[in-house]
Amino acid sequence: MAPGPDADLRPSRGQAKTLVCEAPADSDDPYWAFYEEVASVQLREWLPTRPSRVLDVSGPRARFARQMVTAGHQVVRVVAEPTSGDPATGPGALLPVIGDARSLDWFLPRSFDAVLAEARALSFCLATETTLEEIYRMLRPGGQLLLCVDSLLLGLARLAEQHRWAELSDVPRADVVLVTAEDGTITRCFWPEELSALLSSAGFEVDWIRPRTLLSAEAVKRAVAEDVSCFPTLVRTEVELAAEREGESNGIHLIASARRPA
Repeated sequence: MAPGPDADLRPSRGQAKTLVCEAPADSDDPYWAFYEEVASVQLREWLPTRPSRVLDVSGPRARFARQMVTAGHQVVRVVAEPTSGDPATGPGALLPVIGDARSLDWFLPRSFDAVLAEARALSFCLATETTLEEIYRMLRPGGQLLLCVDSLLLGLARLAEQHRWAELSDVPRADVVLVTAEDGTITRCFWPEELSALLSSAGFEVDWIRPRTLLSAEAVKRAVAEDVSCFPTLVRTEVELAAEREGESNGIHLIASARRPA
């Protein structure tokens, strides 16, 4: 059965180290399977109902683009280098474009109905303000944006795991929080209020900001181990929990929906 309302929804000390990256493509960990299904449901609920032209700047993995093509959308996917693998199939179309997703000024203004920046893409764009302004410029009036970023909660957990106490104590006074992962990658972490302010400053109207997930890895693994048939219920519970807790900073990643005013 799915965890009840009193289940531990916070990432544990061990989970903070485990969940710093997007799910590995070949992972058989039940939590990552759960995380990816939650992301898929959230994307499906956000996508425009009519066929649209969507810019995907979600990084090297193509799963988001494939889902959107299957749903009938024309997807322009920015990749750093040529990719191989199964092509996207469906009523839509996929156009890979080689370029740097951190600088999008090479697209024409008002070229897209929607922009997807999943997989923490904007956390890797350290000058997030500039990237958001470029995304705003590319969207048609009424166009929408869905993004996923690292939460400040995750950043604090990383700093604690690395015993970087001086940096941890400086976080409340910092305007921008950049955190180095174990592999040397630097990402930018956000509070919901900060993310909302950045979107508004770029000209967007913010629909909502939510945690991507709230249920802990331990709770998911325990529930699936007891009864694997509860998986759909777990996913539905998670999506509903996240929607109910808009604006909260719980969870390792935040997702946000915003739009360019019509």
